[in-house]
Amino acid sequence: MNRYPSWLNFLVLFIFVLGGVLALPNIYSSVPSVQVVNADGSDFDEVQLQEIMESLGDIKLPPIASYIEDGRAIVLFEDPVDQAIAGKRLRNRYNEQKSIAYTLTPNLPDWLRNLGIRPMSLGLDLRGGVYFLLEVDMETAIETRLTLYQQSFSDLLREAKLRSRVDLVDSDILVRVRNQADLDKARTIISEIDPDLLVLDGSDENSFRLRMTETQIKARQDFAIEQNITTLRNRVNQLGVAEPLVQRQGVDRIVVQLPGVQDPNRLDDILTATATLEFHLADNGGNFPGSRRYTGRPGVPSQNLRREIIASGDQIIDAESGFSQGQPAVFITLDAAGGQSMLKTTRDNLNKPMSTVFIETRRVSEMENGVVNTRIIKTEEIISTATIRGIFKDRFQITGLTPVEARELALLLRAGALAAPVFKIEERTIGPSLGQDNIDRGFSAVTIGFLAVVLFMAFYYRWFGMIANIALFSNLIFIVALLSLLQASLTLPGIAGIVLTVGMAVDANVLIFERIREELAAGGTAQNSISAGYDKALSSISDANITTLIAAIVLFAFGTGPIKGFAITLSLGIITSMFTSIIGTRTIVNLVFGNRRFKKLPI
Repeated sequence: MNRYPSWLNFLVLFIFVLGGVLALPNIYSSVPSVQVVNADGSDFDEVQLQEIMESLGDIKLPPIASYIEDGRAIVLFEDPVDQAIAGKRLRNRYNEQKSIAYTLTPNLPDWLRNLGIRPMSLGLDLRGGVYFLLEVDMETAIETRLTLYQQSFSDLLREAKLRSRVDLVDSDILVRVRNQADLDKARTIISEIDPDLLVLDGSDENSFRLRMTETQIKARQDFAIEQNITTLRNRVNQLGVAEPLVQRQGVDRIVVQLPGVQDPNRLDDILTATATLEFHLADNGGNFPGSRRYTGRPGVPSQNLRREIIASGDQIIDAESGFSQGQPAVFITLDAAGGQSMLKTTRDNLNKPMSTVFIETRRVSEMENGVVNTRIIKTEEIISTATIRGIFKDRFQITGLTPVEARELALLLRAGALAAPVFKIEERTIGPSLGQDNIDRGFSAVTIGFLAVVLFMAFYYRWFGMIANIALFSNLIFIVALLSLLQASLTLPGIAGIVLTVGMAVDANVLIFERIREELAAGGTAQNSISAGYDKALSSISDANITTLIAAIVLFAFGTGPIKGFAITLSLGIITSMFTSIIGTRTIVNLVFGNRRFKKLPI
C-alpha cells in the first residue's frame, strides 16, 4: 500500500494553507491613495493621523480607510478625483512640515493588514509610475578625489616643514619643492600615505608628478556609483515614495523606478540635486595662501575664504529645517570627525567670521549652429557669514535661506551628499491605465496557458491528470505567495516566466504517469506501479529541474532588470513545481488510491 504518515499529510496540508494565506492579499485591487511623511524623518503617530483626518473632514471627503504603515500615514480613496482634492488640501496645510505623495495602495481588510501580509510588488510596467535614467559624472568624481589628494598632501608637507607647492594640473598632481633633498623627503612622505599612486618625473629636478592608477580610478568610479545609489534611495525614502527601485545600469548610469507614483512631486529636482555645504573661515586680510574669493547670494557680501574646509556635506548626519529668532534655519548635526574639526576651529578662532558655502552642480544644454551642446556649471556661493561667538562642536544652525530652500536643503543634507553629480538623460511616466492593461494581458496569457494544460492533462491522464491539475493550480498560488513574501517586483518578463512555468510544471507528472503506465503494461500491480512510477522518475525530474534552475540563477546573476524579473519567477516556479508535482500529487494519490486495491487505474 502507498501511504504517508499522518504527520506528513498534515504538514503538506499546512504548507498549502499557508501558501493560500500568503497569496490572498493579491486578490484585492489597488485604489488611489495619499501617503504623508514627516519632513524631519520621524514616524507618524495616531495623533498626527487624527489631525489629517480632521483636515479632510472639513471638506467632507471621507476616505475608504486610513492607517499608519512603516512610519508613514496612508489614506485610501475611491477614485483619483478624491485623491487629488485631498492631496491638494494636505499640501496647502502642511507645505513645510510634511511630504505628500500620490500612489496606489491595495485595499486590504484590516485583519489581513494586521498580519503584516502584503501583496506582491508590481513593477513599473504593471503598476505605472515614474522612470528616471541618470548619468553619473565620472570626471567630476575623479576630479574630487584629486582635489582631496592635493589638499591632503599640501597639509602633510607643511606639517613636515617642507616649503612646497602642490597644484592640480589636468589629471596629475604636481609637487614642487626647493631642492633635491626636499624632493626625496616629499616622495617618501607621500609614498607612505598612498603607495599605490604612480610617481612620475616632473618638468625639472625639483618637481614630480602623481597620477592615479587605472585600478584606483575604477575603484573611485565604483564608489561614486554605489554612494550615489545609497543617497538616491535615502532621498526617495525621505519623500515618502513606496517600493522604489534604484539600481546600477552599465558603467556610469543609475535607473530609478517609482512604481505607483502618479505625481512626480518635484522628484526631478530632488534626485538630481547635488547641493551640499562647506564651512570655511574668512580671510579678509589675505594672509593665508590658497585663499579664494567667493561670491555671495543677494544681500550677502563676497569674501575671501581660506582654502581649508572645516566641515563638508558628507560629514552631516542630520539636518532639520525650522525657525530661529523668526528666520528660516537649518539645524545641523555633524559626525565625530566633523564635530572635532568644528570644535578645534571655534576654540582657536573666537570672534572671527565663518562662512557657509552652498555648492551646486548642474548641466546646461545650449543650441549652437544647430547642434545641442551640454556643459557643466558649478555654482559656489556664500549663503551666510556669522561671527564665532562661542565654542561649539557637532550641533549648530545656518540661516540666510527662504523657508522652501531651508526645507529642501535639509532634506538633501539629511539624505546624504552625492559622491558625484548626476544628470537626467531620460524620463518616462507610465499611467496606471497602461499598467492595468499590461496586467490584464498577462493574466489572460497565464489563464489561456493554464486552461490548455488542464484540458490536455484531464483528457490524456484522466483522474491522475486532474490530480496534476490541482498541483498545477497550487503551484501558481505558491509562486504568488513567495513573490508576496519576498516582496520581489513582478514585471512583464516575470509574467513570461510564470507562463513558462505553467508549461514546465506538468513535465514532472508526465514523466511519473508515463512510468506508472509502463509498470502497469509490464504486469505490475496498481500499488507497485504507483510506487515505482514516483521512485524511478525522481532522478530524471531532479536532473532536468536542477539544470534549468542553474540557467535561471545565471540569468539572475548576470542579467539586468527585466531579465532578473524573468529569472526570479522561473526559479521560484521550478522550486514550487518540484514540491507540488512530487510531494503534493503523491500525497493526494496516496489518500485517494493508496489504501485500496485496483485492477485498473484511471490513468
